[in-house]
Order: sequence, then structure tokens, then C-alpha cells
Amino acid sequence: MITLTDLPQLNAVLNSIATIFLLAGYVFIRRKNIEAHMRMMWSAVVVSALFLISYLIFHYQVGSVGFDGTGWIRPVYFAILISHIILAIVNLPMILLTMYRAVRKDYQKHRKIARWTWPVWMYVSVTGVVVYVMMEISGSYDKLYHLP
Repeated sequence: MITLTDLPQLNAVLNSIATIFLLAGYVFIRRKNIEAHMRMMWSAVVVSALFLISYLIFHYQVGSVGFDGTGWIRPVYFAILISHIILAIVNLPMILLTMYRAVRKDYQKHRKIARWTWPVWMYVSVTGVVVYVMMEISGSYDKLYHLP
């Protein structure tokens, strides 16, 4: 049974899996294996949707979790977090439009936006994991869960 305290780690795992699907999708399209590319990209969409659901449930229940890191790491963390949040917000409609164009078989327009969507999506997926690791290392989740 997954509990509320498991969700940050689950979110990092889902982001990691999405990253793997995105990389595989990129490799497959470069090799002109369109069917495998489509399977990987749809898998990335599903895993990212599961992440979003889990993320929203967690933050609805818990609210904002402060970062306890100090020193030079603090501005680094916030630079990564802020860019991650902004690009995640921007990327959602880009992903939807990119997938819509693929479904409609409008491959010329699909490729045009996918050139922007894919790298932003990769950045958001990777930095999601980085934010989790930084929060975990700093002990930011410890006080939230009243861990010793």
C-alpha cells in the first residue's frame, strides 16, 4: 500500500521512467522506427500523467515543502526548481499539442513542435529527479514526516 509519505519517492521514480521512455523514443525516431517511437512516447505520456496525479495528490494533502539546504546549494536548488516549474507549466500544452499532431498524422507540424517539446520535457523529467534528490539529501522531508 502506497502512503502519502511514499509519494515524493514515487514521483522521482515516475520521472526517471519517463526520462528513459523519452530517451528511447528519441533513439527510435532517429533510427526511423516510427512504431517503437510511438510506443515509447505514449508510454512517456502515461507515466508523466501518473506523475502529475501523484504530485497533485501529495501537494494537495501536504502543501509546500520547504528546502532545508544551506550555503551555496540553496541558490542552486532554487535555480533548478524555478526553471523546472516554469518549464513544466509551459511544457504541458506543448506535449498535448505534439501528441495531438501525431494522432492526426500531421507529421510535418508534429516534428516542428517536437523539436522544442522533447528537450524541454527531458529537462523537466531530469530536474524533477534532481529536485527530489536535493530535498532528500538536505533532510527537507524529515520534518514533514516526523522522522527521527
